[in-house]
Amino acid sequence: MLLFAGLGNPGPRHAGNRHNIGFHVAETIHRRHRFGPWRRRFHGETAEGEISGERILILKPMTFMNESGRAVAEAQRFFKIALDDVVVFHDELDLAPAKVRVKTGGGNAGHNGLRSITAICGNDYQRVRIGIGRPQDKDLVHAYVLTDFAKSERPWAAAVCDAIADAIEFMVAGRPEEFQNRVHLALSAQGFAGPAGLGSGTPAA
Repeated sequence: MLLFAGLGNPGPRHAGNRHNIGFHVAETIHRRHRFGPWRRRFHGETAEGEISGERILILKPMTFMNESGRAVAEAQRFFKIALDDVVVFHDELDLAPAKVRVKTGGGNAGHNGLRSITAICGNDYQRVRIGIGRPQDKDLVHAYVLTDFAKSERPWAAAVCDAIADAIEFMVAGRPEEFQNRVHLALSAQGFAGPAGLGSGTPAA
């Protein structure tokens, strides 16, 4: 069994935030692959389904970002899921918008959701890093991630979620490089993922 954890903050106030793109990915995978209904448990919302014959639990922690590890750890313990079978989908300031990269372990780059998961569960889980860019002024970072995607950004944000959901079978099969390549090709075909992505982020208007 694999655990797919999409990170974000609960409630309508945060639903459209850049910081919530992990939630959007989880919801897109849920729809595309016809998972079962969402249930409230493990300090979050969960749904179960299968992709390529593999049982998957999708989790959206409802603890707020800073305590995401509580939800991930509880689900992991209940189902006895190995840490390397945990895949976390999250926003990444250090990647250009519409860039998607996969890595296992490594630093948390100031991401409080990753910091919480690492502190409670350990560090060697898989991360699907979804680029949102960053504002030029580092003092604007907090406001930037907690602001909704601008109208001009929504097409690429939706395309990223769709591309990830379409290619997710390769992550399930343990082929992250192929997954990353398929996502890149899908976004490139739509003009969203050139060599330098879409450029650096700016605060939404």
